[in-house]
Amino acid sequence: MPNLEFKGKSFIYTHHLGVPYRELTVVPKKSCPAPKKKPSLDDNLIIHGDNLEALKALLPRYAGKVDCIYIDPPYNTGTEGWCYNDAVNAPLMREWLKNSANPVDKEDLQRHDKWLCMMWPRLQLLKELLAHSGSIWVSLDDNECHRARCVLDEIFGEDNFLANVIWEKADSPRMDAEFFSSRHDHVLVYAKAMDLVSFHRIKTANGEPPEHYNKEDDSGRRYYLKPLRSMGGQGETRAARPNLHYPLVAPDGSQVIPKLKDGSDGTWRWGQDKVEREGERIEWKKMPAGFVPYFRIYADNSDGIPPETIFYNSEVGSSRTSKLEIKQLFQEGSPFDTPKPVGLIQRILEISSNKNSLILDSFAGSGTTAHAVLALNSKDGGNRRFILCEMEDYADKLTAERVRRVIKGYKYSGTAKTELMPPENVTWTTFNNEKRREQILERIAGIESLEGKGFDDVKKEIKNGKLTVTGIKTIEEKMPGLGGSFTYVELGEPMGLETLLSEKPGKLPRFAALARYLFHTATGQTLDTKADKLKASGAPVLIGGTEVMQIYLHYQPNEKWLRSPAAAFNRTQAEAIAKKNKKSGKQVLVFAAAKFVSHRTLRELRVNFAQLPYSLHRIQPE
Repeated sequence: MPNLEFKGKSFIYTHHLGVPYRELTVVPKKSCPAPKKKPSLDDNLIIHGDNLEALKALLPRYAGKVDCIYIDPPYNTGTEGWCYNDAVNAPLMREWLKNSANPVDKEDLQRHDKWLCMMWPRLQLLKELLAHSGSIWVSLDDNECHRARCVLDEIFGEDNFLANVIWEKADSPRMDAEFFSSRHDHVLVYAKAMDLVSFHRIKTANGEPPEHYNKEDDSGRRYYLKPLRSMGGQGETRAARPNLHYPLVAPDGSQVIPKLKDGSDGTWRWGQDKVEREGERIEWKKMPAGFVPYFRIYADNSDGIPPETIFYNSEVGSSRTSKLEIKQLFQEGSPFDTPKPVGLIQRILEISSNKNSLILDSFAGSGTTAHAVLALNSKDGGNRRFILCEMEDYADKLTAERVRRVIKGYKYSGTAKTELMPPENVTWTTFNNEKRREQILERIAGIESLEGKGFDDVKKEIKNGKLTVTGIKTIEEKMPGLGGSFTYVELGEPMGLETLLSEKPGKLPRFAALARYLFHTATGQTLDTKADKLKASGAPVLIGGTEVMQIYLHYQPNEKWLRSPAAAFNRTQAEAIAKKNKKSGKQVLVFAAAKFVSHRTLRELRVNFAQLPYSLHRIQPE
């Protein structure tokens, strides 16, 4: 597979591995916990800090557990004012960190290289956080979409590419455009593992498949027919695909071979093995020239329709919609220029998440992803959770404040609109079908009865061939909240060797936080939520285990204790641990600042020792 080369790639290729782990520090005053609950790292999270370090900090708790990732990174238009600020130890990267090279503007001849260097380590960490059944969705425009596609192919694998979804962001042309009026953005979609990815169909208004599924089999399943013969496109000749050229036996016993329109030998769409497996889907039609085979394409009525690669603004909202949404939330003044509409993220979540899914957005911006999660939970009774990362100073005053207002409600006077049924395609064919016509009219009559029962008006509209029904309610003082909660988090001190070896190490990590970090580093796995209750002791503490190993930590977040002999792992402790684990037959790994026991003794006891990142000279009496 061809790879995209860019300036700086060799320096950042493994940069994500060297990013230090940081503790996730709860900020109670900025959190919004559920009634009678304390802020918790097991709740929804809004993390303030560089998203590269935030993603690394999330690994010990959430590696392999995120079901859907949606990110809206800088589009790199040259006008956004974003800065490259990753501390990569290389002359080129240090030059980029200078004030003269930041922020990135349109005249910067290396702006595409900088953008790729910024994205590469973040995508690497996002992949580690993503569950095997999960998917990642990346919003971009034409500035970087093609380059991002190459990078995503390399990191996630080109076989895991699912779609380039087109979002119709504009609902009217820009009359001042010099050449083309841009109407769309891209959303690149990749799976972590194509054979395991979890996807859902789009629910339709009546649970019915599209109109062209106009036939039913004996069990009542709807389907339509498609010719089994290939239609003669490039590469569909007998010479190009000889394995797809073979005779089929028609109902009258005659043999039928595929022919192109010009009479030359063609091919079938299916191979012989598939004909044997799914031959019951083949239907024969009697034509003047003889029998012709077709095959059935079924629609699953209960699961809706497969998502298409165009998201129309009439269904998910436009840029204009998103600006109105945030203006409604912040009537004192719109604080964000380029939000995404809630409906767009909701559509993504409907496709890629379940009611208990974990959703991550590491370029949170105005917090639309959290808003969409809460709205969808309110709509279907789900318990989806979100994690947002935002590095800018507005993380509290904008990102978190938006989520607070969505949860609790907010001052608002005006009208609120609620979609009362999914948009439905309506054509003359629909109304010519008596059954479909009666179904639609029946549903509309039922919705009209809601007028005066929670809604001041029910608006029915057909636009671009789609019927929408919207409930309208006048709000005089306050918009009701959707409910929910979140914990606001800052990034703590690095747990890396360089910081912890310093004479003034700063605030030492809590026992539970260091335990999570060490367990993940040693095993690649995560500890469950009970690990948050782990506490230091005078002896090594069992922090968790795998199928083959038990892991202990001997540590107290106290610099005086760490300088004392009590911080050293000794023979008595090693023998007690070995005795306790003798029946399990598992290896033992003990983390401690130092040891007062020989390697030979530890080998005999089947105990392994790993030194914490503190220098030995500090383990000494005062």
